[in-house]
Amino acid sequence: MSQIISPYAGKAAPASTLVDVGKLLSAYADLRPDPSVPAQRIAFGTSGHRGSSLDRSFNEWHILAITQAICDYRKSQGIDGPLFIGLDTHALSLPAFDNALEVLTANGVETMISADGEFTPTPAISHAILVYNRGRSAGLADGIVITPSHNPPDSGGFKYNTSNGGPAGTAITHWVQNRANALIEAGLDGVRRMPLAQARKAASTREHDYLNTYVADLASIIDFDLIRGAGVHMGVDPLGGAGVHYWAPIAERYRIDLTVVSDMVDPQFAFMSADWDGKIRMDPSSKYAMQRLIGLKDRYDVAFACDTDHDRHGVVTRSAGLMEPNHYLSVLIDYLFQHRPHWGERAAVGKTVVTTALIDRVARRLGRTLFEAPVGFKWFSDGLLDGSLGFGCEESAGASLLRRDGTVWATDKDGMVPALLSAEITARRGEDPGSAYTRLTDELGKPFASRVDAAATPAQKAKLAKLSPEQLRTDRVAGEKIEQVLSTAPGNGEPIGGIKVVAAGGWFAARPSGTEAIYKIYAESFKSEEHLRTLLREAQGIVDAALE
Repeated sequence: MSQIISPYAGKAAPASTLVDVGKLLSAYADLRPDPSVPAQRIAFGTSGHRGSSLDRSFNEWHILAITQAICDYRKSQGIDGPLFIGLDTHALSLPAFDNALEVLTANGVETMISADGEFTPTPAISHAILVYNRGRSAGLADGIVITPSHNPPDSGGFKYNTSNGGPAGTAITHWVQNRANALIEAGLDGVRRMPLAQARKAASTREHDYLNTYVADLASIIDFDLIRGAGVHMGVDPLGGAGVHYWAPIAERYRIDLTVVSDMVDPQFAFMSADWDGKIRMDPSSKYAMQRLIGLKDRYDVAFACDTDHDRHGVVTRSAGLMEPNHYLSVLIDYLFQHRPHWGERAAVGKTVVTTALIDRVARRLGRTLFEAPVGFKWFSDGLLDGSLGFGCEESAGASLLRRDGTVWATDKDGMVPALLSAEITARRGEDPGSAYTRLTDELGKPFASRVDAAATPAQKAKLAKLSPEQLRTDRVAGEKIEQVLSTAPGNGEPIGGIKVVAAGGWFAARPSGTEAIYKIYAESFKSEEHLRTLLREAQGIVDAALE
């Protein structure tokens, strides 16, 4: 069950392990997927289709087919407004962008590309869609985000955001996935495509200033006057991601003391320290990947980083170093709902089923409703759009929230706003978020949490995804009576794709991996590390027995 830590973890990755960008790009253009091989078919997970050109899971044919499928979906639904599209700094993102533009233009879609070819963070796409659609009931916009998030440099990703600004729901992604796979099976017969040079010059291709539009609106969600007045000294590491050129304009426009640690962009991401398994990941919640910023923590009052598409955040404090995502999210929720007086009284707190139960305790103390959803940020988009959710978050450091006046900001994850809020918290409370977390847990209890992996066959994974509470063969876990067994999320009744078991002193959840021969066990104890280890050990036994 335990992870085997690579000797390279937290250190510079050896040159021999860096991705060969030329080979990666050649494979993208030259290799074709075999639709009879499941791993080479298009599959939309919680955040779009992801893969690598080297194993034929993210190649030109995939992108041409997915983009045509999105065009077909738009036509079937009468969606005829502009499509906002952006890409991150992964090597495969630019060729995927070019292919998408060829198809979008051939289908007559008005396509909003970034001014001067600037990289575009995920939240800037969501923000642009929502700003355009404000007050409209027809001609609505939607978007495409080209990113595999924090995944390794050989990865590519492609995601569709609907007119609510958030990730497309399951019904839509299934439609797009099935149509795209059918197009690949037909040898791309039915895909409309225009030469790239012609597509870039087409009247339907228009530039949009994502950077300045997003930056100019940040004052509606962050109290920069407070941060500037308190003289908070901040550092930011963009980790070579899509927001790399956003931070300096933020500092200049709002006259805040913010230092950009590095503005380097490198498709090999050779400047990163290796993650726990020796692979490079731009994961701002990993202590191994974040070694550069952790090493600089004493230079700043607070420092932060974002992943490659800037939809996740990591916060480094003098008092606690790199904060666990669950720890900072709890502090953030506690702070925001006390200092956003214009948020509606009914604005709820949103979290996924595998996010810390400390948030449950914070919500109860605040007198706020808790909306607990399956994994996937799409479950929070509609609530953020209509204001019934003040905040939505995932345990993997993804979150979004309302503007200060209680209206929608972004309905996809935004890593930059939570990062900047760490400075607002420091300014208002006179303590960094690490100290605030210690005080919070002194009052509400300290959680001990971990996530481990256990081996599983495809048949076992399929069974786990549909496991029912009745299939568990015990009524106790870690010495306590089981109080709840959930296979659907309390907030919306949707299947969680696994099972969650809750006792008085802790809980565990088990979900199959979408890409590996494992299932994931999440566990949290409010008693001790020893109790947590017992929870994890017994959780695997309980799940394995149910899968026999």
